[in-house]
Amino acid sequence: MLTYRLHTEAIIYMKYLFFLIPLTFFYPMAGSAQTGSPEEPVRYVGGETVDPSVHEGRLRYAIGTENIQTMRANRTQPEYTGGHTWTYNHGSNLCYWNGTFYQHFLSNVIDEQSDPGETLVMTSKDGRHWNKPNVVFPPYKAPAGVKIPAGYNGYTMHQRMGFYVAPDGRLLVLGFYGHAEDPFEKGGIGRVVREIYKDGSYGPIYFIRYTSQAQWNETNTSYPFFRKSKDAGFVTACETLLKDPLMTFQWFEEDKGIDGFFKGREGQKALSYYHRKDGKVVALWKKSFAAISSDEGKTFSAPVKVPTFLMSGGKQWGQRTPDGRYAIAYNPIEQTQYRFPLAIVTGDDGILYDHLLLVQGELPLRRFTGKFKDFGPCYMRGIEEGNGKPPGTDMWLSYSMNKEDIWIARIPTPITYAVKGPVSDNFDQLEVDGVIPKWNVYSPAWAPVSIVKSPEKSGKSLQLVDRDKYDYARAIRVFEEGTKVSTMMNVRADGANTGRLEIDLTDQFGNRPVRIRFDESGQIIATDGSTEKVLQPYQKDKWYKIEILTEANLHGQYSILIDGKKVVSHAQLAEAVKSIERLSLRTGPYRNLPNRQTPNETKEPPLPGADEPITPTIFYVDDVQVKVL
Repeated sequence: MLTYRLHTEAIIYMKYLFFLIPLTFFYPMAGSAQTGSPEEPVRYVGGETVDPSVHEGRLRYAIGTENIQTMRANRTQPEYTGGHTWTYNHGSNLCYWNGTFYQHFLSNVIDEQSDPGETLVMTSKDGRHWNKPNVVFPPYKAPAGVKIPAGYNGYTMHQRMGFYVAPDGRLLVLGFYGHAEDPFEKGGIGRVVREIYKDGSYGPIYFIRYTSQAQWNETNTSYPFFRKSKDAGFVTACETLLKDPLMTFQWFEEDKGIDGFFKGREGQKALSYYHRKDGKVVALWKKSFAAISSDEGKTFSAPVKVPTFLMSGGKQWGQRTPDGRYAIAYNPIEQTQYRFPLAIVTGDDGILYDHLLLVQGELPLRRFTGKFKDFGPCYMRGIEEGNGKPPGTDMWLSYSMNKEDIWIARIPTPITYAVKGPVSDNFDQLEVDGVIPKWNVYSPAWAPVSIVKSPEKSGKSLQLVDRDKYDYARAIRVFEEGTKVSTMMNVRADGANTGRLEIDLTDQFGNRPVRIRFDESGQIIATDGSTEKVLQPYQKDKWYKIEILTEANLHGQYSILIDGKKVVSHAQLAEAVKSIERLSLRTGPYRNLPNRQTPNETKEPPLPGADEPITPTIFYVDDVQVKVL
């Protein structure tokens, strides 16, 4: 019996060992994928993942990123949007040409892919101050006698690419007309194009390609074919674009090319691409798909789903950054309804990526409901290869928020997440209304963060203004991670101020152990453990020096001095943390997830007062000093 038992246990043990041995030991080709090959074009090797219970995802920030709202949707007050009152705005694209940023987006009245639909363009000289949008492709009107095919509800616009800078320097802007509510496949009509001239005017609209899945041509569509143009240079630019396999591959989703136009290129949804260091082209699509081309986009490997990149239905964007490295931006969350946060990973070779960092962690309320209006900052697109290089070393991303507002992000390179040494920011050397180095800025149209001349003293200061009933201004300064930290700043409430300023010290995950507030009631309030305590009243138009001494650990505490007088001693932290590394300034209460949980519901009314600016909140902050003790 003993021999039998030992023999049986040996067999069981050997079976256990067998399952511990990788299958590739026996079958070298089974399940293997060499990173950088067609089987795994890219790989994320970092250990950071997103916590979907908080909109910041518990990620560290890409330091110095500035997020600016370029168009705030408004249904009833067209003077704020250049006459535009439609509230579904999405699918933005970006280029830089003739010393100008161009940002375009598609728009529908309320719902995605509904009738009518149009495309608009905005411009900016610096990427921070934007003109109001102009319609570049108006709602489609069919020629007399042409009826809407059965099963469709009118006409709409859709596009995956927006701009093309031709070899001779001409700028083309493009869009795609289709049938509502399905512009794809047989619902498509064709892609339109027009030239943007250096004086800011636009040339005539032409079709550059009719969908191959229907019988559309010049006889049954509203615009002529581009070859009818008398401008030979424009025709040549269009012909060159049609011969560019990378640019045109972005058209695949809207026209599958049953005429052989996309031969050798099998696509997915929402292509972006870049050249990695070895010259090969990496293609990225929605839902983590990727492929490789070794012949400049004439052919691609079969798209594969990359398991290390977790994402839902939003786009991903990859590019070589101005510092010679690489970045991929996406929403690293698998829930299809939510598209947040907007995060970025970086790498050296375009193959391996690390350090999942936060670009946009805010999630404002969706003011207008509508069909398929997913929450969050999504559908990010940068500047495609060949479509311009802005001055400086910043990476630029265009995106929509909640599919109703249009935003842009300026991300300094090299992209970093940590600070060493003390912080001493007095803002005096900065330009008024200019860039705020090393500060992460969230700046809605009605709640801007900017540099201004300091009131009633020399120098300059940071100003946070808030006229938005449903959003706030926010500025964040990352400092050296520490357990014992001294934080000092001067704070002033403007005489016209009616709101609040919340001051938080946070850890790398966004936990807020120290919470101080200049309240609407005229009181300075701090949190001691789970209790709020009034420290003292404050006067408007007066500077206050705030000093916070923090011990961040499991049983941590902090003290506060105002104008040299200790007003809080040994207060308990609101949350247990092991360290802190960020100062957060915010003109509204802390918020987390969205609370309008009906993204496909069109019956809810707009949030009350969403279209009207309110009496402003105005605060100034200066002489920010942080050091680890």
